[in-house]
Amino acid sequence: MIALLRAAVPLFFAMVMGMIGSMVVTSVLGQHDTVTLAAFAVMTAVLNPASAAVQGALRGLGPFVAPHQDDPAAAVAVVRDARWLSLSVGTIGALAVLCVPLLAVVTGVPGEVVRELGLLPHLLAVYLLVFASTGGASTILIALGRSRNVFWPTLTFGGVLSVLTITLVPRLGLTGVGLAWVVGGAAAAVVASLNLRRALGGPIGQSRPRVREILNLAKVSVPLAGTVLIKFGVLGVVTFAASTTSIRDTAAHAVLTTLTGVMMMASLSIAQVSVPEIARARDVSGARRANRTAALLAVIASAVAAGVLFVFGEQVLAVFTDDAAVRERVLGLLPLMMLASMGDAAQAVQGTGLTALKRSGVSLVYFAIAYGLLVVAAVPVARIWGLTGLWAAVAAANWLLLALQGTGFHRHSAKVPVTA
Repeated sequence: MIALLRAAVPLFFAMVMGMIGSMVVTSVLGQHDTVTLAAFAVMTAVLNPASAAVQGALRGLGPFVAPHQDDPAAAVAVVRDARWLSLSVGTIGALAVLCVPLLAVVTGVPGEVVRELGLLPHLLAVYLLVFASTGGASTILIALGRSRNVFWPTLTFGGVLSVLTITLVPRLGLTGVGLAWVVGGAAAAVVASLNLRRALGGPIGQSRPRVREILNLAKVSVPLAGTVLIKFGVLGVVTFAASTTSIRDTAAHAVLTTLTGVMMMASLSIAQVSVPEIARARDVSGARRANRTAALLAVIASAVAAGVLFVFGEQVLAVFTDDAAVRERVLGLLPLMMLASMGDAAQAVQGTGLTALKRSGVSLVYFAIAYGLLVVAAVPVARIWGLTGLWAAVAAANWLLLALQGTGFHRHSAKVPVTA
């Protein structure tokens, strides 16, 4: 347990740095111009799921690299294959980002907002390609037991993004944000590549694509990207359903969603560092023990965050809104939000465990079932029972997903071969 916690802490702080960078961008744009901030919001509606899908796909590399933890040089061939896969996925994400102006026009976004986008889609498409060029360096470092090294690329990106945004936005607007993102991403890619080269003990080089090996990676990575897209899409529908209630409840939902994201960072970091432990397990009991430990730590982390919110709820919520009615509504819904978050934390560990077993396709099916029911129920539930019913539905979906993922992990972990 201590080893998992020690490995997860750098990842948690890396996620915090990424969130701080995004908050700086939003804050600077909000002070710059309202139309600029609206255009950035339209951009992130596609950028966030696209980049999350790319990141999700790259996390599927872990179980292929983890067996080489004791001999990192043997993982070089896998890393080369991973580069080809990540560039393919990154290209798809970049094309999606380039289509944002067209999507904005089709969906009826005001013309002044669309024009404000300018060069931003092109610059962010470049950023996604730069990120993909690292070949999932962070996931590979985690799989090799070097999770501490993941903090430095994220720190570099967050620092460069924040400084350049503050410097460039007053003069260049959204183009300045795009330039900051590209430069920050390039700097982070350099740091990540240097760390990866050091971990592998030498240069990586490049080779001709090995189609069969790349397809084997894709069988685990692509379903992971699919689960991310399902989750983003369904939660978008949930947000739309919340907006049909009232202005106060819509604002409360936005705050609750933000708090959920913060609470999930610790769980996700624990889930990621559990992958090499499960992938390297010598027998069934070892795989299940690593999974149980990670799930316990994730739930404890969520419980600690919940305790902080219960004790300092008023002070924390004051950071997000100065509307007393909204704060009161959020406080009333905190128990439901925490129930939903704990279920989400535990299911994330189980889903990551399935990835470690190279069974992410099974996890995709479970997501389709649980979140498919949620997307069907969201709008009717919001109309009948309001925001309270909506968050109860989210909690129910997460706990159903936990039951499915947990059962799936138990069944597939029974196939772990016993090694000497």
